[in-house]
Amino acid sequence: MEHVSAAATLSADGMVTGWSEGARRLTGYPAEEAVGRDARELLAQEVPAGALPALAGTADVRCRDGTVVALRLRGCALTGPGGTPAGYVVTAEPPGGGEPSPAERAFEQATVSMSVFDTRQRYLRVNEVACEVMGRPEAELVGRSLPDTLRDPAQSQGFLEHLRQVAETGRPERYESVTGTSPHDRSHAWVTEMWPVRDGSGEVLGTALAAFDSTEHYWARERLALLNESAAAIGTTLDLVRTAEELIEVVVPRFADFASVDLMEWVLDTQDAPAPLMEEIPLRRVAHGSLTEGTPEASVRLGQVDVHPAPSPLVRAMREGRVYLGRADEPDFVRWVAERDARSSQGRAFRARAHSMLVVPLRARGITLGVAVAVRADHPDEYGPDDVVFAEELASRAAVCIDNARRFARERTTALTLQHSLLPTGMPGQAAVEVAHRYLPSVSAEGVGGDWFDVIPLSGSRVALVVGDVVGHGIPSSATMGRLCTAVRTLADVDLPPDELLTHLDDLVTHLGAGDDNGEVAELGATCLYAVYDPVSRRLTLAAAGHPAPALVLPDGTARLLPVSAGPPLGVGGLPFEATEVELPEGSVLALYTDGLVEDRDRDLDQTTAELCRALTAPAASLDALCDSVLKDVMPEARGDDVALLLARTRALGAGQVATWNVPADPEQVAEIRQAVTRQLIAWGLGETAFITELVVSELVTNAIRYGEAPIQLRLIRDRSLICEVSDASSTSPHLRRAHAFDEGGRGLLLVAQLTQRWGSRQTDYGKTIWAEQPLPPSERSGE
Repeated sequence: MEHVSAAATLSADGMVTGWSEGARRLTGYPAEEAVGRDARELLAQEVPAGALPALAGTADVRCRDGTVVALRLRGCALTGPGGTPAGYVVTAEPPGGGEPSPAERAFEQATVSMSVFDTRQRYLRVNEVACEVMGRPEAELVGRSLPDTLRDPAQSQGFLEHLRQVAETGRPERYESVTGTSPHDRSHAWVTEMWPVRDGSGEVLGTALAAFDSTEHYWARERLALLNESAAAIGTTLDLVRTAEELIEVVVPRFADFASVDLMEWVLDTQDAPAPLMEEIPLRRVAHGSLTEGTPEASVRLGQVDVHPAPSPLVRAMREGRVYLGRADEPDFVRWVAERDARSSQGRAFRARAHSMLVVPLRARGITLGVAVAVRADHPDEYGPDDVVFAEELASRAAVCIDNARRFARERTTALTLQHSLLPTGMPGQAAVEVAHRYLPSVSAEGVGGDWFDVIPLSGSRVALVVGDVVGHGIPSSATMGRLCTAVRTLADVDLPPDELLTHLDDLVTHLGAGDDNGEVAELGATCLYAVYDPVSRRLTLAAAGHPAPALVLPDGTARLLPVSAGPPLGVGGLPFEATEVELPEGSVLALYTDGLVEDRDRDLDQTTAELCRALTAPAASLDALCDSVLKDVMPEARGDDVALLLARTRALGAGQVATWNVPADPEQVAEIRQAVTRQLIAWGLGETAFITELVVSELVTNAIRYGEAPIQLRLIRDRSLICEVSDASSTSPHLRRAHAFDEGGRGLLLVAQLTQRWGSRQTDYGKTIWAEQPLPPSERSGE
């Protein structure tokens, strides 16, 4: 059959209004017989009235001679003024009657979905791919409105709006969309190019589109976006379990329907040496999650240890160091599901639907830490090679974060152990103050700091209260703290005044920070508050090196900060420290603390110190209870530094526990002094100590008269021990030596050292004091 093209025009109600020569040749009807007839009369099949889709596609046409021929029809709607239907133009040609043009072939054979619409979004033409996408043949699409052919017009509202804009504005559009985004539906991504179709005069006749299936590119971008999100979402803390939970939150539900993280036990125990991979590997479940609330499909509880045999996919992935990809039709996968079912009946329905899984070893710095498992059951797509690459990258990042948390936990444990070994575990026996203390290590990512406190008994029933803070965190900070704590105790034994003690401590820090023989300089710095309280005089002497001033609560309930010259931090050097001296009523409460208690980025320092003073005045059953309430009321919620708090309630030694004599600078008065001491001891009920005490008093007073300067004073203090003090105006301190056989002197201090529990000397503002302590029976000790 020759290639004959025919055309006809129809009115809006389907009546033939025009007839071409080609139409006459194909059907045998001349124009005078065809024009005015109903177009349905020319068709061999019954069609509804006014159904233009019947004039689209292949249709059987009845010729004038009664024969029936199959013709390929295409219809185009015409509109009149105001958009009213004006009729149709129908073209026809034999299905095989002639070769289609290259343009027609290109349209039909395109690998992308292509469609042509009129200005009212009614189909004019579609190719085969478009028919496959829509799930309908061309005959059911041509002539129908696009919204009428969509499964879910509401979901395609954006697509329709863009197509209308192209028809109205004449400007091309690019539209990206995703269909079937439910986890239970296969998702497809589309990139649709839309452009106007114009006539020779430039008038818009309709629109055309080409839709590209970009599903693979879409999921590749999604995986990349998920990786980028994981960088910010995983490792936000240095808590190991929380890091594993963050990994689960990233992959469920966007990548997996169920996921779990199991770690080797040595990782959680913060051991330094990794455990070898044996034939059977015990793993502890640290995190899991799923689409189902409560994760009933988990056969292992959180915190439970599960031993995995060699054939297990988990052991296989860990030993081989690569991802295991399992699918439902594989024996290993089937065995794994059966083994899970045998362990727990919960979640059996989920496991029955599971169709693929990924087992990813968690490796960081060449060490295997554990394994992560991802399972898909309701997700329609099985895991594939691209998912394996993604899982490897995600697991690598997560493993580094987990290992960082493990290392931090190990260092934190070491630093805490070191710090606890250096901090006082029990307060030494002394009668000057009642003490309570708290130490809370930092919970920040920087690690444990170098805060410390101490209570040091001094001679003469006095006591030293110390609080310090080393710059930095971690083991180096704790080690420096130990050095300073030891140095303070050593200097306190020398009985230096607070300002002089801080000067020596500053020299030590400066020396430690000066560097070693290789020129390496250590970054050292610290603050310190050193206070000495004398229960006899009830005077408190204190000095600070860059440290917050202590708070004082008087017996009447008023609280304030003591005005202390802060001085420079330790290690700065070159600037002096100033001592402050105040007299305290008995029963006063002194609060020494580190800056972690009062420094808060969300609150002003004056505000927090005022809160501290208010908290210290709150009623409390004991000093321990007061410590807890102060921390609760004052400590910042987002605590990023260590906190040390030391509370001390002052006591006083009354006149009944102290006896004082002014000693004339005359050796003949020593015997009278001895008698006075004996009388006082008998009055205290300590007559049995009189012999030793007389010897000590005789030696110390004689030395003061012979080698010291007036005025000379003798003082006895009845505390937990019997303390004998002799003061004079000379600054020269005696020293212990062993006398030779023919020496006439030199044995006095040796005798004192042998007869007493301990002895020593201290410098005062007016000279020196030589002291010695004798033990008392427990029943005679003050306060017992």
